[in-house]
Amino acid sequence: MPGLARTGVAPEQFRGVAARVVAALIAGLLLFGSFPPRPFWFLAPVGIAVLTATVRGAGSLRGGFGYGMLAGLGFFVPLLPWTGIYVGPAPWLALSTACAVYLGLFGLLTNLIGRLPGWPLWVALAWVTAEWIRSSFPFGGFPWGRLAFGQADGWFLSLAAVGGAPLIGFAVALTGTGLAALVERLAMARQAAKAAAGERNSAGEAVGSDSANSARSRAGLASRTGIITAAATLAIMPIAGVILRSALPAPDDGDRTITVAAIQGSVPRLGLDFNAQRRAVLDNHVRRTEQLADEVAAGRVRQPDVVIWPENSSDIDPLRNADAAALITRASEAIHAPILVGAVLVNGDRTTTNSVMVWNGAAGPGDRHDKKIIQPFGEYLPMRSFFRLFSEYADRAGYFVPGDGDGVVRADGVDIGVATCYEVAFDRAFRDSMRAGAQLLTVPTNNATFGDSEMTYQQLAMSRVRAVEHGRALVVAATSGVSAIVTADGAVPQQTDLFVPAALVADLPLRSSTTLATRIGATPEWVSAILTAAAVVVAWSRRRGSRSVYATDQGFSVDQSVG
Repeated sequence: MPGLARTGVAPEQFRGVAARVVAALIAGLLLFGSFPPRPFWFLAPVGIAVLTATVRGAGSLRGGFGYGMLAGLGFFVPLLPWTGIYVGPAPWLALSTACAVYLGLFGLLTNLIGRLPGWPLWVALAWVTAEWIRSSFPFGGFPWGRLAFGQADGWFLSLAAVGGAPLIGFAVALTGTGLAALVERLAMARQAAKAAAGERNSAGEAVGSDSANSARSRAGLASRTGIITAAATLAIMPIAGVILRSALPAPDDGDRTITVAAIQGSVPRLGLDFNAQRRAVLDNHVRRTEQLADEVAAGRVRQPDVVIWPENSSDIDPLRNADAAALITRASEAIHAPILVGAVLVNGDRTTTNSVMVWNGAAGPGDRHDKKIIQPFGEYLPMRSFFRLFSEYADRAGYFVPGDGDGVVRADGVDIGVATCYEVAFDRAFRDSMRAGAQLLTVPTNNATFGDSEMTYQQLAMSRVRAVEHGRALVVAATSGVSAIVTADGAVPQQTDLFVPAALVADLPLRSSTTLATRIGATPEWVSAILTAAAVVVAWSRRRGSRSVYATDQGFSVDQSVG
């Protein structure tokens, strides 16, 4: 290869770099393939294994970062195209690239700490730490694409009840690093066996002194021990997940049972301008609720105790618009139950809140939850004067402000924890409501702005993780789908199709008991961050020490040659 010769790059080195580039991209695609609506959750540990092997052998911290970021692009670019459906590819690619930086950080950390004793554990902790940072910074973080959210159909789901989404992520990562370690150990054992075979004479007798044979015996024992340890690391978390599955509450276990209805009214059209027909959206939800009332009156459906409408089901502020208030009152009186209404409320300073309020028939509004974790570049635009220079869609971002409540609304004597749409991706969303005594959870959402993309299925998987994490039944109410009933073991006994008006009715248990994950909150992430930081300090000290020894040896050799 004359071109490589001119650049001073050996052909072997070029092939090694090219192989790592391909491996990194494959690792990212494997991670993507593990996410809904695909049921291939088991691809995630394989993706972690490929990525770990790639960045550990990268040779430099810069190489570890680069290959990690390539894997991030292979993961996030196909995972997040729904973010650019109606605004063009620039926001989608920018967000994907920003998220890929955090996989680059993981690659850098793995390259640094991946030679420590017990490295599969430290690398798995580094993965959790990198996800935690991505979920927190900047602009409040972006948790979409965390490993846990691809595991709703897998063996690891039950671990959410013990340590939430962070523990699932750790379990998947540890399984992947264990797989990488096992493959590495098997390859080393094979090479050692070949070397030993080459040292035998034609008579089949071992060549060498007794001490050499003893050293080979000890090496063989160490190799077998390493293989067994790696295999145990690979197997421990999947086995734990399967065993814990039996400890999850049964779908009907609880203190008492209520009947809940979720209304999916659908929207006139998809896209960012769906709310140009705000009255039509409200009418759709009123109409489908009144149809449910007719079915209840005819005895075909049970009488609900509570009805849940989705986010943006009334983008006309019913506290300011008498017509909207009258329509919601009419629907609530027809169904003889309070309705949780997703509404956009206009504040006195012309900002808005994305709210869920309880509407009690003629008595009108009661408790409400103002969305606390609002979406940057959608519901509001951080650094508006700066970002508007890059996209004509910037000024279409809203002027929403976050609420500050505990995330619980009371309807018919029931405390319901609310995480509106984007909030469900964040671990902290339901923590406040669980501390406030939530007996049932709900995720009102509006997916009409993301068309028929995979976003709605990815979000449903998050809701399933949250149901197991907190041991609560959960109701997803979506404007255009998918609406669903989720039981406390993460199962989905009912769900709707996309883009059709529908109503789901289910008897759901109320619970007051809490899971270990609920009680310990963010502790797993803090522990992961602290241990990762400690591993980095140790690895960096060892790295500097080895460099110092090397420099001393080189200086000694020079002095000897001079002398």
